[in-house]
Amino acid sequence: MSFREKTAWGMGLVLILAGIWYFKRVIGLSEALGETAAPNIRFVIGYIVLIVLASILANILIASTSGKEADAPVDERERAILDKAGHWSGVVLAIGAVAGLWQFGWNNDGNMLFHIVFGALMASQVAEYAFQIFMFRRGV
Repeated sequence: MSFREKTAWGMGLVLILAGIWYFKRVIGLSEALGETAAPNIRFVIGYIVLIVLASILANILIASTSGKEADAPVDERERAILDKAGHWSGVVLAIGAVAGLWQFGWNNDGNMLFHIVFGALMASQVAEYAFQIFMFRRGV
């Protein structure tokens, strides 16, 4: 497994766990309120801090086990994979944004719109790493 693929696995796992952490709090607060919770900056900041700290830890662990491969520049095959994965993750983000707007058009719930778009941002990043892993294993 290449260094870039290991990094994609690590970052994908970090993002999934942080997303679960964030949405457990949002769903718990929404259930307590009996309606969709308003965007909570403490949850967003907590999510960002969790992502940053876990990413640093995961990348240090991956780099320490990869030796000189971690310092190698991106080759042409990896660059093509990263470009395609970025493109497809943008599609995932667009689908989530349209879904949020569709929901807002029907229910007029701006809080839900925020959570859907924020979730789409999370999903697009997870999808980018998933597409990278798929293409590292299957080829471009």
